[in-house]
Amino acid sequence: MAKGTMRYWAAAKAAAGTHEEPYDADTLAAALAAATSKQGRGEEFRRVVERSSFLIDGDPVGSRPHDAVELPEGGVVEVLPPFAGG
Repeated sequence: MAKGTMRYWAAAKAAAGTHEEPYDADTLAAALAAATSKQGRGEEFRRVVERSSFLIDGDPVGSRPHDAVELPEGGVVEVLPPFAGG
């Protein structure tokens, strides 16, 4: 299992109730499943994550299946919800 940091931005930060937290997972799918199942996280957090895009150590995940995206030891996963405005 890789250990690293998940950082939440904008609506994801508000729904998570924190700016960042550790992950302990092999894949992005596993890290997101763990984050969405944390006690106190509601349906809004899950909805925000489903609409979000992700960067891993600055590289976009894009349309790759989340269960195929391996997480690096000491990596940073950025959770970026859709942004409005210009």
